[in-house]
Amino acid sequence: MTRVCVTGGAGFIGSNLADRLQAQGCEVVVVDNISTGRREFLNDLLKRPGCELVEGNILDQDLLERAFTGCDWVFHLQANADVRYGLDHPTLDLEQNTVATSRVLEAMRATGVRRIVFSSTGSIYGEPTVFPTPEDAPFPVQTSLYGASKLACEGLISAYATGYDFTAVICRFVSILGERYTHGHVFDFYCSLKRDPTHLRVLGDGKQEKSYLYVQDCVAAILTAVENHADEPGSHIYNLGTDETVVVDNSIGVITDYLGVTPAIEHTGGHRGWVGDSPLILLDTARIRGLGWKPQVSIRDAVVRTLDWFEANEYAWRNQS
Repeated sequence: MTRVCVTGGAGFIGSNLADRLQAQGCEVVVVDNISTGRREFLNDLLKRPGCELVEGNILDQDLLERAFTGCDWVFHLQANADVRYGLDHPTLDLEQNTVATSRVLEAMRATGVRRIVFSSTGSIYGEPTVFPTPEDAPFPVQTSLYGASKLACEGLISAYATGYDFTAVICRFVSILGERYTHGHVFDFYCSLKRDPTHLRVLGDGKQEKSYLYVQDCVAAILTAVENHADEPGSHIYNLGTDETVVVDNSIGVITDYLGVTPAIEHTGGHRGWVGDSPLILLDTARIRGLGWKPQVSIRDAVVRTLDWFEANEYAWRNQS
């Protein structure tokens, strides 16, 4: 049986991935400090034989070595994903993303694990000039500390893949939606409208175009890439997204229709909600589609499924509203 470790496995994407891996017969070790992840997301997983939680700091290399021992793959999803407030704590992305990834790679080397999946981001493209943006787009100017830290992680991983014959699958995500989602535009708008259904403040002009991917489609894409590169050392980079975008104001329309509310919309103005908020995100996904994967759920349906989950799981958002 394959044994895998998922760092950040109590988080939104990590817990969904851990569940899918277990369902496919893997033993799953989750590493998480439960700071942004939720224990509730692991309730079913930890009832399964061969699955466990190693709770602790991702910067603790001894802890990582204990968790990685006997593993065939490390799925490294742990990260600080706070793009909007990155400039308020400029060393956090470096420590939690780049330094943490260095510790993960060294723990892998120490324990003989040679396969890693890394959750990167479309933010590494900054504000590109080519749309849809391919994996080999001109080297981007960085616009967020988050994106810069993730690009540095990719560099480290690629160097380890070359120097130590690691197999590295690097997945550059757009924003992900679905069950257990607890961070981002849709979450913020939903919580704000639950708090005050008569008014909604929107950062920027509301015309930003975002690309979203349903979490189960994201997990399926990750596993498709893994299946195609399990015994292929080197660095393999894939954009994960859809061919669609949604304008922020239109996504608000889906949410307000769902909730049956008609708030006054206040736009703060400007083409960006904050420094690093790209006005248009649309990734070229031809490379991952070439492996036979394609998304099954539209952006609108992904928003609705997310809202359905919020309504059924009040614990996940009540303290935020």
